[in-house]
Amino acid sequence: MKQTTSVLFVCLGNICRSPSAEAVFRKKAAESGLNIYIDSAGTHGYHIGKPADKRSQAAGVERGYSFKGLKCRRVDESDFERFDYILAMDNSNLSNLHGMSPSQYHHKIKLFLDFADVEEQEVPDPYYGGKRGFELVLDLIEEASDGLIAHLKQTQS
Repeated sequence: MKQTTSVLFVCLGNICRSPSAEAVFRKKAAESGLNIYIDSAGTHGYHIGKPADKRSQAAGVERGYSFKGLKCRRVDESDFERFDYILAMDNSNLSNLHGMSPSQYHHKIKLFLDFADVEEQEVPDPYYGGKRGFELVLDLIEEASDGLIAHLKQTQS
């Protein structure tokens, strides 16, 4: 029996982008029929135990995504062994993850937008911006989620 594929989405504080990616990807993975363990975390522990940012939740819920049960956490040393894909929202977090992880796990760490057909390379941090920033984040996450699902379907077949 094949083990479940696991995906960890990572941003700075696990308050906006990575919980949004977790919520979006949970729904899209379920709709696609893929059995995937999905989680999110931050490279820093600014918001441990708190729910996702209310603006992220509002934008996501408006599009039909659930943030129920999502709580902020920091990347843990065991995550590098446990997860098959560790997907950073931007280059700063990508660099942080490489610095935090043993080198034998570096192949698991990628930018999330590597799976999207968009010009952007990074999912921008909407924390200090307005509503449009949260909408853009969701647009990019949806695109990358579709690309990641296509990739996983191809590699699992």
